[in-house]
Amino acid sequence: MANPSTSTPTLTIGIDLGDRFSYYCVLDADGAILEQSRLSTVPLAFVKRFGKTKPARIVIEAGTNQPWVADCLEEAGHEVLVANAGKLRFIFMNDNKSDREDAELLARVARVDPLLLSPIQHRTKKTRAHLSILRARKCLVTSRTQLINHVRGSMKSFGIRLLKCSTPSFAKRMLEEIPEELRPALVPLLTMIQTHSADIRKYERQLETLAKEQYPVTDLLRQVNGVGPLTSLAYILTLEDHRRFKDSRSVGAYLGLRPKRDQSGKHDPELRITKAGDGNLRSMLVQSAQYILGPFGKDSDLRTFGLAIAARGSKVAKRKAVIAVARKLSVLLHSLWRTGEVYEPLRNTSPESATPAIVTAAS
Repeated sequence: MANPSTSTPTLTIGIDLGDRFSYYCVLDADGAILEQSRLSTVPLAFVKRFGKTKPARIVIEAGTNQPWVADCLEEAGHEVLVANAGKLRFIFMNDNKSDREDAELLARVARVDPLLLSPIQHRTKKTRAHLSILRARKCLVTSRTQLINHVRGSMKSFGIRLLKCSTPSFAKRMLEEIPEELRPALVPLLTMIQTHSADIRKYERQLETLAKEQYPVTDLLRQVNGVGPLTSLAYILTLEDHRRFKDSRSVGAYLGLRPKRDQSGKHDPELRITKAGDGNLRSMLVQSAQYILGPFGKDSDLRTFGLAIAARGSKVAKRKAVIAVARKLSVLLHSLWRTGEVYEPLRNTSPESATPAIVTAAS
């Protein structure tokens, strides 16, 4: 969990989760192996094996099966640590790697110092269910984009360059421009695009209702120009609890919006952002940043900050401006959520000093 106990537990159990079978290793307080075995990766098997075991510290790796396994173990009264698999290089680079060996290594690290596992927050069932709606919408948006790109590419190969139009109206407008020889191939795709657009609108209405009725705190975040119901809801569901972060500035790093660092002696190169954390929320924050810096963005400290970076003139500077604003936006939203304050867009900038500009950049 986010704040694991630092005391040495009586029992420490490491579980290497697999799709069919999971291997586990049980250590006592002195680190001696009490049991090593495997069980089927199904809820009944976990309840039967760990349901009556005295409370222990159990560590599992983040993955597809991790949520329900963590729920099952927590309901049985155990302290559950969800290890960040990307931080456990000593496990996946082990020259004697096996499922049994991985389970033992997880248990030994958790027994000595759980913070070495970089434990991640285990979300509740309710939060995961609502996040699934956001991710389902994202899946449809991605699929629709691929279909549109395929239609445009197919038409271009026949010498037809399609005019720009909005995504929702694409299928209707393109239906009239498809040549007869391409209609058998592309008309079914246009039908799919229309269906996707209708389903996406249904998801968006569902999410807006969800934000209004069950997450009214999203109104605090929507005070910021450029942050809509979907972005604010994604932010609340992804972070789940603002108390996880003692300092609002750490949210930007959590979402992968800080630069990587490889400093050694005088060597300290400027690197790209880490792109850690939830990619969907990071993408939404970048889109919000682009809006803030674009032609429809209202004057604010965020806009002034970003335009100062973009004023350097290069394309790289404009991309950096978008990322920098997205990072500051993530910090601002956490601060508003934590304090419940009324947002003042020009707290540090006088209206006279705000200068209009347009910034377009990809994430």
